[in-house]
Amino acid sequence: MLIIYILVALAAGLAVGYVLRKIQIANQVNSIEAKVSRSLDEAKSKEKEILLEAKSKAMEIVESGKKAEEEFRSQIIKVEERLARRETDLDRKLSENEKLKEEMSLKKTEIEKTKDEMRELKQRQLEQLQKISGFSVDEAKKVLLDATEKTLKEELTMLTHKLLNQAREDADKKAREIVALAIQRCASEVTSEQTTTAVSLPSEEMKGRIIGKEGRNIRTFEQMLGVEVIVDETPDAVVISGFNSVRRHIAKIALEKLIQDGRIHPAKIEEATEKAKKEVAEMIKEAGEAAVYELGIANFPPKLVQLIGRLRFRTSYGQNVLKHSVEMAKLAALMAEEIGADVQTVKQGALLHDIGKALDQDMEGTHVEIGKQIAKKFNLPEKIVNAIEAHHGDVEYTSIEAAIVDAADNISGARPGARRDSYENYVKRLEELENLAHSFEGVEKVYAIQAGREIRVFVSPTKVDDWAATKLARDIASKIEQDLKYPGEIRVMVIRETRVIEYAR
Repeated sequence: MLIIYILVALAAGLAVGYVLRKIQIANQVNSIEAKVSRSLDEAKSKEKEILLEAKSKAMEIVESGKKAEEEFRSQIIKVEERLARRETDLDRKLSENEKLKEEMSLKKTEIEKTKDEMRELKQRQLEQLQKISGFSVDEAKKVLLDATEKTLKEELTMLTHKLLNQAREDADKKAREIVALAIQRCASEVTSEQTTTAVSLPSEEMKGRIIGKEGRNIRTFEQMLGVEVIVDETPDAVVISGFNSVRRHIAKIALEKLIQDGRIHPAKIEEATEKAKKEVAEMIKEAGEAAVYELGIANFPPKLVQLIGRLRFRTSYGQNVLKHSVEMAKLAALMAEEIGADVQTVKQGALLHDIGKALDQDMEGTHVEIGKQIAKKFNLPEKIVNAIEAHHGDVEYTSIEAAIVDAADNISGARPGARRDSYENYVKRLEELENLAHSFEGVEKVYAIQAGREIRVFVSPTKVDDWAATKLARDIASKIEQDLKYPGEIRVMVIRETRVIEYAR
């Protein structure tokens, strides 16, 4: 019986558990369905929000597009209005121009009419004047010229009297200048080109005084004058060394003054230097004035005359540049007179052809380039500028006067004794030039001309083309600059030509 109760109780428990489990499962299903329903509601709500936001942005884009379209249309309207205004203005201006043209044509007609009236009036006045004066036109001109001539004669007489009085006052100075010019014209000695100047000393004791305590005096002297003083074992002499010939001459005069005074110290050195500078400046001025006076050139400004005077202290190949320039000017003037060229132009061009050498020790560039700059600075005529830049064949002649200056330069430099260069050195320099050019491939013949200032190189046309000829000229020039020592410039000319020879028999 107990077993039955147990089984009944077990069955009842199972039934109750099953019912409870089914209720639990039903509750869970209801909970899940509620969650799903809420999720669907939330998704639908978000979907509506996204759609509303998208519609809002779309509306904004459409609105901005409409605004841009309206702005573009307004700009187009403004441009059209501006073009219309311009077109109206242009039509108005064209109309005004037409009216102005018509007015000018009328005024031109009126002017021509007025001119005719004035000519008629002038003719009537002349006829009336002839009747009143009783003179014809030619007779009236003669009377006027006679009166003018009389007036000019009186003025010239007064001017001549004034000039004579002035000449008497300056007679002593002019006489000395004439004597100095005569001495210069008769002088034939040419100063050798050098970079040192020897100064004689009264005794060996003077060397120690020149050096000074711990070298104080000699250092002061060298710093003030820009030169070097060489005190060696040469008896009773010291040597002044420097490339600038003007400074070297100033140093020579200053040292001679110090030696003559006997008192050598920094203060006296400064005093002697200032005196020497003034003395040399006066010498330069007198040399320039003497040169232009000797050649009859009166239109050079004082500063240019000062530069000409500096050439007194410059030499080239042992030939004094100022004397060489004056000699050139005389030769050029003779040639110009013979062929009918402008004598004054060739004189001025010859005197100034080496003016760049007056400053080439203080400025960069060749003396030709510096001379051209000086000529342009003083506004000299183009013919003189061309004569300066063409006297070494660097540029083409633009006038016969430039060619005469170049010819006179060659004649003056080629005169026997004008330039002191030994025959051996001259030949050696030419041989070095020719051998250097021969070392390049394709070169057939080489000729050094114009005393080594120009070298002409003939090349084989089959081995060297046009481009290679250009490069060859540049290479030869570079090689000369690297390997040789020479004064001035050397012109390198490479010639490439093809010759075809045939005989008719």
